[in-house]
This record gives sequence, C-alpha cells and structure tokens, in this order.
Amino acid sequence: MTLTTECQMILFKPQGSIDLRGGMALSEKMAEVIPQRHQLWVINLVEVDFMDSSGLVSLVKGLKAARQSGCRLVLCNVQSHVRLILELTQLDSIFEIFHTYEDILTVVDDSSMLIST
Repeated sequence: MTLTTECQMILFKPQGSIDLRGGMALSEKMAEVIPQRHQLWVINLVEVDFMDSSGLVSLVKGLKAARQSGCRLVLCNVQSHVRLILELTQLDSIFEIFHTYEDILTVVDDSSMLIST
C-alpha cells in the first residue's frame, strides 16, 4: 500500500484485495494519520481488484474517523466490481466518489502541496 501526505490532503492507495487482511492494513494506515481539521482523505482504488464486507467495514470506519476529526474522505478510481458492491450496499450514496484522482484536484484549491512518503 502506498501512502502520500499533503498539508491538506492524505492519499491512500491500497493494492490488490481489500478483504480481511487488506482491510486491516488500510485501517492501520488510516489510524497512523494524525488528522487535522479540513484535511481531505483520498482513497484511490485504482489498484484494488477485490473487496468484500471486511473491506467495506474498513472504508466505513475510515469515513467515520475522518468525519469525527473534521476531515473529508472521498473515493476515486473505483473499479466496476467494487462500485457494484458499494451500490448493492447503498454505500455509494454515503461516500463521495470521483471518477479519477485528477477530478479531485479540480475541487482542491492548491494541488501543488503533494509530498510523497
């Protein structure tokens, strides 16, 4: 999993499956972040090829943690099979979903703050 940090944006890029193991890894990465009000947490799902209910739990926990900290969590590059799961569980109406990472940058005032870690 790749983690990228910005002054106001945190980018999570899980890879492979977000099942029990992958969901726990994503949850651990999100727990490592020291949230600051008004941060944007982006979960880029471009490299996710599978997600089950454990993965959904980690996404919902992340959304809850972000909101409690005054942050905004969005998803992008959601593959069709993952989108189907979000739609079946009606979580697509709970999460903000962008087609691409670049689409997110259009709503962020300053995209030049990106720092890779």
